[in-house]
Amino acid sequence: MEKRRILIATKTYPSISRKYKETVCTAGVLLDELEQPLQWIRIYPIRFRYLETEQRYPRWSIISAEIERNPKDYREESFRVNDESLEIVRQIGTDDNWAERKSLILPLEFSSISELKKQGKSLGIIKPQKLNRYFYKTTEREWSPRQQAIQDQLDLFEPSIALEKIPYQFCYDFIAQDGKRHQYSINDWEIMQLYRNCRNNSKKSTLELREQEALEKVRQKLVDDFLVKKDLYFIVGNLKNHKNTFMIIGLFYPPKVKFEQLSLF
Repeated sequence: MEKRRILIATKTYPSISRKYKETVCTAGVLLDELEQPLQWIRIYPIRFRYLETEQRYPRWSIISAEIERNPKDYREESFRVNDESLEIVRQIGTDDNWAERKSLILPLEFSSISELKKQGKSLGIIKPQKLNRYFYKTTEREWSPRQQAIQDQLDLFEPSIALEKIPYQFCYDFIAQDGKRHQYSINDWEIMQLYRNCRNNSKKSTLELREQEALEKVRQKLVDDFLVKKDLYFIVGNLKNHKNTFMIIGLFYPPKVKFEQLSLF
C-alpha cells in the first residue's frame, strides 16, 4: 500500500454487508504531493462508525492514508484503505465562496452522465442543466430478515451499533448538459442525517406528524435552499453490479455568486 492524500467529498449512508456487517462508500479526490487534484477516488469498504473517534473524517477534510487499487472491483476509481493508517490532515473551509473546495473539485467536472460512461468512469461530478423537480418515495421501514440477522450477529471484540433504516428515498428529476433526462436517488449521508435530526427534534405528537415535518424540512433544504440560493452540482457514482445505473452520492452546493457590473464612467 502507498501513503496518499485524499480530499473527502462525500460519504454515503451506511449499508448492510454480509462480510463487513456494515460499510460506507466514501468518494473524494486523490491529490498529488502539492495537494493538486488528480482523479476521483472511491474508498470502499469502510466501517466508518467503527473507526476510532479521531479517525472519523468529516466531509471536506484532507486525510492521509495507505491505499491500494481494489483488485476485486473493475472500477478504476475503487481503492482499499488500511483503516489504521487514517489520519486527518486539515479541514477545507468555505472562505471566499468555497474557493478552495471549488479549486479541488471542479477541475474534475464532467459535462454529463453520457461523458462519464463514454470515458469508462464510474465516479464524477456533473452540473445539471435544469432541475425538473424534487420528490421522495416511501421504502420499507425495516431491514430484511437477512439484513437484520447480520446486524444482530454478536461480536466478542466490539459493541454492535444499531443502524436505522430510513423509510424514505429522496430524488431529483433533472436534465443533464447533453439534454438527457435522469431521475436519481440521493444517497448522501448528510441528507439522510438531516431527515433524522429534523424528525428527532420535532415536537409533534405522533411519529407520522414528526416524519411529515422532517420531510418538509428536507424539501425546504433540497428545493428552497439548494435550487434557489446554491450553485448545485451532483457527485454521482454507479453500482458495482450495475455499471450503467448511477445515483447521486453527494451534493456540492457553493453559494451563487452575484456579479455586479461596474460602470466605466
